[in-house]
Amino acid sequence: MARSLVIKVTAGADAPERCNQAFTVAAAALASGVPVSLWLTGESSWFALPGRAKDFSLPHAAPLADLLEAILAGGRVTLCTQCAARRNITVDDVIDGVRIAGAPAFVEEAVAEGAQALVY
Repeated sequence: MARSLVIKVTAGADAPERCNQAFTVAAAALASGVPVSLWLTGESSWFALPGRAKDFSLPHAAPLADLLEAILAGGRVTLCTQCAARRNITVDDVIDGVRIAGAPAFVEEAVAEGAQALVY
């Protein structure tokens, strides 16, 4: 069975290097042909909203908006249900292609045969 990568990013603008690293790894894996599922949780939840990734800046790093666009084009992006609720984000608010799902869906993906989970 082919390997897949499930990445949970908990950091946002509060920890920019960790946040950008998660998006970079996800985009690099996709470019290498690895199926990727990126989970936005905690402060990274804000990047499920239009325009938020464009406001993120980190010197010497690929623009977060470009990374997110690549991940949406080739992988799956999920916003945590509880994280969305705590921030009053609804399905009508998120970027096209972002789904909202909870812990059971994350666990299902993370323990699937051939899956490797990473948390940033």
